[in-house]
Amino acid sequence: MRENPYIPRKAIIEDLKDETPDTRTFRIKLEKERFVFTPGQFIELTVFGYGEAPFSISGKVGESAFEITVRRIGTVTKALFRKKKGDVVGIRGPLGKGWPLERLYGNDVLIIAGGLGLAPLRSLIQLIIENRRRFGNVTLLYGARSPRDLLYKEELIKWRDMVDVHLTVDKGDESWHGRIGVVTVLFDDIHVDPKNTIALQCGPPIMMHFVSKKLKQLGFPDENIYLSLERLMKCGMGFCGKCTISGTYVCLYGPVFCYSDIRGFIENIPEAGV
Repeated sequence: MRENPYIPRKAIIEDLKDETPDTRTFRIKLEKERFVFTPGQFIELTVFGYGEAPFSISGKVGESAFEITVRRIGTVTKALFRKKKGDVVGIRGPLGKGWPLERLYGNDVLIIAGGLGLAPLRSLIQLIIENRRRFGNVTLLYGARSPRDLLYKEELIKWRDMVDVHLTVDKGDESWHGRIGVVTVLFDDIHVDPKNTIALQCGPPIMMHFVSKKLKQLGFPDENIYLSLERLMKCGMGFCGKCTISGTYVCLYGPVFCYSDIRGFIENIPEAGV
């Protein structure tokens, strides 16, 4: 019998880790059930008594556990931050369309992330590292507001063994000796072949607008540019209409889109959060 997609399955918070002062990664495990997903997909998480919200899947752990990285910003996330190891939450999913893996194999990959936008790309980076020979050159450009706002600090160091990692922050401190500026300044530090490189990006809408503009200036064809609009979603089922942009439901047809499909309305994407 097929399970009801509207009813959340119970899951356990297996572990948690603070990434920044307001962002935490939760490891969630389903009981007696495998969890299979494509990097870039999302889940709907229920904090019983408070509500439900969508979160991108930021990592895989074994066969039945996965991770989400959450910023404390609203009612549901604040309630989630009060949860401890062993507490029960509800899960629906995985949902949506993920990153185009079939387009990545055999090509160079350019990953651009801003702030919390690295979370929907982390599971993809993990997959690339596990299957490194299937990909060409892989480059990560990542920007955050400040050094303390960088996600996955320990992993960023480890990724350098397999990925060309470039970092920048909007505002540095006494410990920061790297680039300062928005993520597009990092394009000055790399060389890519637009015809043989697939660009993947996620971050604030204004960031993706300027990154897309830069990619086009470099000669990237529309079909080699992909974006995740995961920040805009709410119900995950196409009912609430919160994620509708020019008649397109992000939760049903995304959150990952090819630039050629959204080129006409990317400038109208609003800022949003959970």
